[in-house]
Amino acid sequence: MSTDLILALDVPTREEAAPLLRQLNGSLKWVKIGLQMFTAYGPDYVRAVADEGFNIFLDLKLHDIPNTVAKAVESLAPLPIGMLTLHTSGGREMMAAAQKAAAQTKPDLLLLGVTVLTSTNAAGLAETGVNTPPEAQVSRLAKLATDAGLTGLVCSPLEVPMLRRELPPHIQLVTPGIRSSADAGSDDQKRTLTPAEAARAGSSYIVVGRPILKARDPAEAARGIMAELASASV
Repeated sequence: MSTDLILALDVPTREEAAPLLRQLNGSLKWVKIGLQMFTAYGPDYVRAVADEGFNIFLDLKLHDIPNTVAKAVESLAPLPIGMLTLHTSGGREMMAAAQKAAAQTKPDLLLLGVTVLTSTNAAGLAETGVNTPPEAQVSRLAKLATDAGLTGLVCSPLEVPMLRRELPPHIQLVTPGIRSSADAGSDDQKRTLTPAEAARAGSSYIVVGRPILKARDPAEAARGIMAELASASV
């Protein structure tokens, strides 16, 4: 099983993103555009990044009543996106409505159900009334998502081995919370692994931001991560 790399384009402005994308063109295929950049620049920015030759993972984490989320999926379908996120905590009906909308308007779109954010630990869950460990909540939400028809999930790399045991093998697992071996801290991420560890665990894709964005040579950093994934997947 191979693991691919997604760049988290978490920068404040498109002007800051432009030179990074130029440097990284040819070094990786996938770019994640999140809520910050999408709110600032809208659908036209998604098209602009896609026009540079990148595959787009649109990370909006949709969460609303089923009809609203389904209509949002329909509205986003004309964009050149390959992945789109929604919160599994929205429930079975919401996820099923989103999956139906995607099947009708953009069949090749991979809807990804976000389980428990990698910035959340047991204490954070408890504050919201979820008095189970993150792993148990991830398992519950992942099974709910697959029952609703989703074929992709976002989870911490720490939960990948568990989900590989519990879910059908075709389920795509996308894992943020990736830090290089040299990183001293994990910033706002609390449940992390290195790229090689995530690949060996069974991640389909890893999402990497700071280790590439803050590198002296972002392209070299991306190629190094890709090499690490390739060696771990052998």
